[in-house]
Amino acid sequence: MRILIVEDDADLAGRLRTRLVREGYAVDVAANGIDGAHLGATEAYDAAVLDLGLPGKPGLAVLRDWRAAGNTLPVLILTARDGWAERVEGLQAGADDYLGKPFHVEELLARLQALLRRAAPAQAPELRVGGWRLDEGRQCLVAEDGTEQALTGTEFRLLRYFMRHPGAVLSKTHLSEHVYDYDSERDSNVIEVYVRRLRTLLGPDRIETRRGQGYVFRA
Repeated sequence: MRILIVEDDADLAGRLRTRLVREGYAVDVAANGIDGAHLGATEAYDAAVLDLGLPGKPGLAVLRDWRAAGNTLPVLILTARDGWAERVEGLQAGADDYLGKPFHVEELLARLQALLRRAAPAQAPELRVGGWRLDEGRQCLVAEDGTEQALTGTEFRLLRYFMRHPGAVLSKTHLSEHVYDYDSERDSNVIEVYVRRLRTLLGPDRIETRRGQGYVFRA
């Protein structure tokens, strides 16, 4: 899954990006409201972390523009701890949740994960397929007997996206947009390689190929 961080505090944005990447997300960062608004409007993201006090274009204006354009991207806004009026304005403008600064990164992660679950077709807190459970913390598959199967970072991101969107027809382009960040080389044909690896682990019928359309994950 792919996250957009719009935050002008370079240190905070860098720490958030590092932690989110470690948690298995593809992450892009914008340091001002103009770039953030453009990325959120033109790129495929699963959620955004949006600071309200941004140079160039205020966070509330960014959020209102997204919503006015019909962009339903889940948004977690960051506000000053005592900025209750900003929080109210943000929620009224279409934010899905808020977090006051300063905050613990663990709380941001928990809130972000909750937003992602609510926005996805499969909302169960625990993802299972066949006899496997996807351990999102350790980014591996765990069998009922406790046996673990390691996954590469891309395998994990791809499988998690499949498992959150069972039954949906997902094109290779769509998958690459949600598995890789903006600066990555997005060769959609590489998705085929990772799909083959996942089929080896989960069985050949778990991921169906729809010729000319993409793939369908069977939960």
